[in-house]
Amino acid sequence: MFLLHPQLKADTFFVAKLQLCELRLMDDSRFSWLILVPQREDIKAVHRLEENDQLTLIRESSAVSNLLTAMTTPDRINIGALGNVVSQLHWHVVARSQSDACWPGPVWGCGERIPYVVQERERLINRLQNEFSSLGL
Repeated sequence: MFLLHPQLKADTFFVAKLQLCELRLMDDSRFSWLILVPQREDIKAVHRLEENDQLTLIRESSAVSNLLTAMTTPDRINIGALGNVVSQLHWHVVARSQSDACWPGPVWGCGERIPYVVQERERLINRLQNEFSSLGL
């Protein structure tokens, strides 16, 4: 049975269930930062997923990247799976801009996060949900 790691649950907000992944919004308003968590039990690395799940993860991360690009016109989309703090497999998909506070370095460990204001968070989640439902993911 798939269970979301408590740290991911504490740091993110649910956006949508895709075919493979649960899509979540990172609670840091400094960045357009989404997280894909494959809904598979006890998976810690991409190479541990079945081949079909690996392909689905790539498709879903591409869809998320395309959506973030359309919404934010970033200079770069960063995708990463570290697993040093939370071992449950999860992919960070972050729209980066040369004007962001951490450019060109990584977002991890850079400054203090700024949680979303509730109304802003809800508006963003609703927009993401609408966009993903129109994609049929």
